Amino acid sequence: MSTYSSEKPFAIFHEHQEWFRPLFNELDVRGIAYERLNAAEHTYDPAQKELPYSLFFNRMSPSAYLRNNEQGIFYTLNLLVHLEAKGVTVINGYKAFQYETSKALQITLLDRLGLAYPKARVINHPSQAVKAANGLRYPVVVKANIGGSGAGIVRYDSPEELALAVTAGQIELGIDHTALVQEFIPARGGHINRVETLGGKYLYAIKVYTSGESFNLCPADICQTTNGKELVRNACAIDAPKNGMRVEAFTPEQEVVEAIERIVQEAGIDVGGIEYIIDDRDGQIYYYDVNALSNFVADAVNVIGFNPHARLVDFLEKKVQLKREEVK
Repeated sequence: MSTYSSEKPFAIFHEHQEWFRPLFNELDVRGIAYERLNAAEHTYDPAQKELPYSLFFNRMSPSAYLRNNEQGIFYTLNLLVHLEAKGVTVINGYKAFQYETSKALQITLLDRLGLAYPKARVINHPSQAVKAANGLRYPVVVKANIGGSGAGIVRYDSPEELALAVTAGQIELGIDHTALVQEFIPARGGHINRVETLGGKYLYAIKVYTSGESFNLCPADICQTTNGKELVRNACAIDAPKNGMRVEAFTPEQEVVEAIERIVQEAGIDVGGIEYIIDDRDGQIYYYDVNALSNFVADAVNVIGFNPHARLVDFLEKKVQLKREEVK
């Protein structure tokens, strides 16, 4: 029988601590004990009886492979199963992280929920790309199954261009050798939409304006508002590219909010963001990215009018309180 104590500290499990500085600051301000666990250096004992944490917050990133930490991605899946089996309260647990690390699973989820998404085929070898694109509307993108922040996405404007890339050995499927071949959607208004959720419910939404040439849409990396004002840099990832993207807050239609809440609830995502796009050709809404790692927008107070990290810590504290009542 494992032991649980709500007086034990939070564990924040991650491999890129600069992304979570606002979260750490909020915990520090409130005097809440927590430990930072480096995913790249972590180990565990499956026979462990004493549970060291009151709550385990999984902040592992699928883009860790870009920082030479790809082993941590697959390790985390095993760790989350272990913790959940021991009765630890895990935020963004195994189910959520499965969806975070598989765009193929995300598509299956959207399809099961009856929500529109850009047409896609799943492949496991570069030689399959051209055939998989048959019947799709060009341009298409080849999208690594495990990406993160837009990594591993390449656009091809014609079958010939895609075929040349295959012949030249330029198609990269990513670290699990799986990828989507998917229709590229031209964005109405020159922006995509990202809706952040907390506890399975709508938190806020932003429009992210992009040139259409970059797929790096990580909101924590966006350091300009729509009027060109630079946001507070210490709220951005330290390595954020100055890529000219702009951001503004907005409120989606209720139908969209309800659809997004269904997605995160079905995916077991406690904290996360869903991205969708409106096709400039016909006005169709397409949901296309399910994110269990949400850094929140840079300089949130100036962009959306409140501090989402304060709401997040409220949520975490409530989870610990519920566990305390459960074990009494």
